[in-house]
Amino acid sequence: MAKAKPKPKKAAAKAVLVQVDGERWGVIREGNKRPTAKFDTQKAAWAEALKMAKKDKAKAVKKGKDGKVKETRDFSA
Repeated sequence: MAKAKPKPKKAAAKAVLVQVDGERWGVIREGNKRPTAKFDTQKAAWAEALKMAKKDKAKAVKKGKDGKVKETRDFSA
């Protein structure tokens, strides 16, 4: 009887970050250099980041103007 091959493990999805990008708020995937999208408000950027993180089964991280993490949501489970 042949042994079942183990399923390859998927790499962990990259976190989706919300951070200041000039005068606007950028939504950027961890490791990328440029934002995926830019918004006038942090609230709008956070809504998009949550949508992206849910789709990717990843973590969403909101940073304030000071660069410190303000909120985190994990959709990887």
